Amino acid sequence: MHSLFNPGNLLAPRKPAWWSGLLLSFGVALLFYMATSASIEHDAGERFENMARNTQYTINAKIKSYTDVMRGAASLLQNGAPTTRAQFQRYVTGLDLPKHFPAMETVNFALALSAQQLPAFEAAMRADSSLASDGYPPYQLKPPGARARYAILVFVEPIAVVHERFGFDIETRAGASLAESRDTGELSVTGVPIMLPSRPQHVGMAMRLPVYRAGAPTSNVAERRAAYTGSVGIGFSLYTLIGSVLGDSPNNTFRLALYDGGKYSGTPDLTHQAGDRPLFSNVPANDPRLAVGGAFQRPEFTLTLPIDYNGRLWKAHFSVDKNALYTRFDHYFPWLSMLAGFISTMLIYALFYTLSSSRLRAVTMAKDMTKELRDSQASLQLSHHQLRELAAHADQIKEQERKRIAREIHDDLGQNLLVLRIEADILASRTGARHPRLHARARATLDQIDSTIKSVRQIINDLRPNVLDLGLAAAVDWQIGEFRRRTGIVCEQTNYHSDITLNDRCATAFFRILQESLNNVSRHAEASRVQVSLTLIDGRLAMMISDNGVGLQANERNKVGSFGLVGIEERIRILGGTFSIISSPGAGTTVYVSVPFQATEADAQPLDGPYGDDIFAVI
Repeated sequence: MHSLFNPGNLLAPRKPAWWSGLLLSFGVALLFYMATSASIEHDAGERFENMARNTQYTINAKIKSYTDVMRGAASLLQNGAPTTRAQFQRYVTGLDLPKHFPAMETVNFALALSAQQLPAFEAAMRADSSLASDGYPPYQLKPPGARARYAILVFVEPIAVVHERFGFDIETRAGASLAESRDTGELSVTGVPIMLPSRPQHVGMAMRLPVYRAGAPTSNVAERRAAYTGSVGIGFSLYTLIGSVLGDSPNNTFRLALYDGGKYSGTPDLTHQAGDRPLFSNVPANDPRLAVGGAFQRPEFTLTLPIDYNGRLWKAHFSVDKNALYTRFDHYFPWLSMLAGFISTMLIYALFYTLSSSRLRAVTMAKDMTKELRDSQASLQLSHHQLRELAAHADQIKEQERKRIAREIHDDLGQNLLVLRIEADILASRTGARHPRLHARARATLDQIDSTIKSVRQIINDLRPNVLDLGLAAAVDWQIGEFRRRTGIVCEQTNYHSDITLNDRCATAFFRILQESLNNVSRHAEASRVQVSLTLIDGRLAMMISDNGVGLQANERNKVGSFGLVGIEERIRILGGTFSIISSPGAGTTVYVSVPFQATEADAQPLDGPYGDDIFAVI
């Protein structure tokens, strides 16, 4: 009698335990639902964090760019010679604020004055007839009154937008921070928003940098006070700056609340404090999404990140509704996953025995496919090797053909041209006195023959320069001289090894690589200087060609129809060497090739070239 609890009965084809399969399917479906929901929420959270960190990076980058503008203005003001209002105006106009810095309201300079210096300064300003021509209104001290120190805005650009700031004494508002900036030499910022006259609905922020006399010592507080001439500053709309960043966000429900948390010291405390000053928020106070107590009714992602505002800590609180990051498919996908899990589990359970046999067939098929794949890879590697050998053979045949054509041109056409020149020279000599017209024609013919001989010589050098027979070092030196003469670009050789001995194949390859690289420089690099080095380091012969040109764009190296760099790489690989190219837009290009060096005797060639005596030496 068989036992009722025989485990084989549960899986027996004649007695399927359908209820256990059903329970298993429900359990797997629930796991699918939970896992899919968690994965979707995790992906949405990752996207939210990436958006928040991108926004943080962009805000930091914009603040740094504004700081760089201010430092550039400070450099202009302390370049040694007194800076005029027109020069400052040209500097700010050249920045093209509406296009490049749309949030920036003003760039200005405040002149530091004592009470004793004020009368003479005001008299000079009232007598200055160039104010109107520069677009400035008549000078007037704002606010009026006697004070011990003054910091008067004398350069305010663009003046058409902020003309009312001309003559304003910022010492009345920021005296303490100006004094601290003057004594430390550091940039001065505060966390206090200011109202913008041109945009009443916006608030702005300001930064100032002390300016000292050019060449004056500033190593201590006393020297900095003595050299202090004023401060340069900028004012920008915080709402425009943050709004432009958020405008690039792919999600329009992305919310940001910005608070000033005081001076940045050590590890930032990103928790919300009672003393944090609100600076910006793109969520209206009456937003219906806000619940009682200030929390969002809907589930949301939140993240607080620090922003370094030149020594002050800004706390950027990012938030977004979770549902805003879900697509319509994301809402239904967990249920679809649950259904798929249930159906697939039922099928797996029902077809257990069938899949067991199918697995064996699949393993056998996989082995066969793997064998075929390996055979295909071996055939592909063999074909690749044969193509490379064919390419090497083709290069060798091409160089031999060039050498043969150059020799035939030299031996046949060169000899004929030389004989023709001798005859023309004799004719010119004998007709010089008695036949002036014939003599002139003979001289013209002689000049034409000389020009033809030069062209033939150039063709021979283009096919295969004779200097290659003197060694690679001499050929490199000749090619650098030809490049310098032809293009006018400064080209010099560094790390020169004159005693390198190698076979003709390797020397020709290196020479052709140098030719191709210099041609690329002359055609595309827009460079003014090129450096070439030929060195023998650790048993490897290396050549490097560097220029200070415009560099390569990201997609130029593999540009369709361009085979220069491909040819260089293939020549080096045929020799068993390595090839690399280092370049970035605006930073120039460096081509580096190296091959294992085995000292061999160069191909035996007479020192006067493969063609015998140089018949063109008469020119």
